[in-house]
Amino acid sequence: NAALPVGEYPLARLWQAATTLREHRGDGHVAALVAAGLDPVETLTGRLALDGSPPQYLLGRGWSEEQWAAARERLTQRGWLTAAGAATEHARAEFQAIEDATDRAAAHPWQALGPDGTDRLRELLEPIARSGHTLVPAGSPLGLPALPG
Repeated sequence: NAALPVGEYPLARLWQAATTLREHRGDGHVAALVAAGLDPVETLTGRLALDGSPPQYLLGRGWSEEQWAAARERLTQRGWLTAAGAATEHARAEFQAIEDATDRAAAHPWQALGPDGTDRLRELLEPIARSGHTLVPAGSPLGLPALPG
């Protein structure tokens, strides 16, 4: 994404910059998940158990019920889930470590921008973020952050 040409108009440039930052963070997150020994179906199974996300977020993922069950069994054997399928404290600690590693990997562009630049960017993007909150339903798996009061 960083190698793609810069857009011709401001919204295209903003979209590409946001996409590049999102993909940078996503790549770091995938690396942290792989380092933790999780495959994709285990990741989602664990997150559902941890967050209590509705199962409809699993629809369309392409895995069979047998694959979901096998992932639950693997996570149970590794101490991430209880026999009843609830997340354990071990899972909570491991997922927090994954999030911390993701945050560290994603920090570099923001460090380069610096505190003043980051504050200015937040100020400029807040109206767009507020609009997003009016369009994306509450509880969406997109995970929109809370807006400041």
